[in-house]
Amino acid sequence: ETSAQLNHYFTGETLAALVEAAQDALLSPDIELFTQIAARARRASVRTRLLNETVLLIVKASLDDTTSANGITRLEFEAPTVGLTLDELDALVITAGYTVQAKWSRQREAYRLGDVTISIDRNAGYGYLAEFEVMAADESDAPAQADQLRTLMAEFGVTELAQDRLERMFAHYNTHWRDYYGTDKTFTVE
Repeated sequence: ETSAQLNHYFTGETLAALVEAAQDALLSPDIELFTQIAARARRASVRTRLLNETVLLIVKASLDDTTSANGITRLEFEAPTVGLTLDELDALVITAGYTVQAKWSRQREAYRLGDVTISIDRNAGYGYLAEFEVMAADESDAPAQADQLRTLMAEFGVTELAQDRLERMFAHYNTHWRDYYGTDKTFTVE
């Protein structure tokens, strides 16, 4: 599956306020799930996305000490909005106390191998990246599934990007995102 994506990242600490602000923008089952995730999150990364023609609200909530933006063990909420443009959803997130951290653009090709999704992304700034992901039905399954992913990655001859380097790349992009958003330009951070 191939998709074009515009992703907007936000910073803030008011996940409960976002749940409240999103009441009219989400369907009832999605609001219930979002409320549950907000109650359990140690940290959360809030994003909006235009995926082809669909406008999505996304929250990645860490359950451990890794970052919510790039962590391994996290709950993910992704739901289509009801009748909002990407700009309107961004405005809603801002009214809940968030500010724009950065805007990202990418082309994604996603493949399935059993229960694993392997995505090959061409990101503005980062260039090409591969993401290996499996959704755990229960968080107690997460450590075993993380091991499964690392084994699969080893079979493909790839290793996990070190968290400290990923954080440096993320910080660099966030500082300079206006130079990269919507372009093919890339950078290298060691």
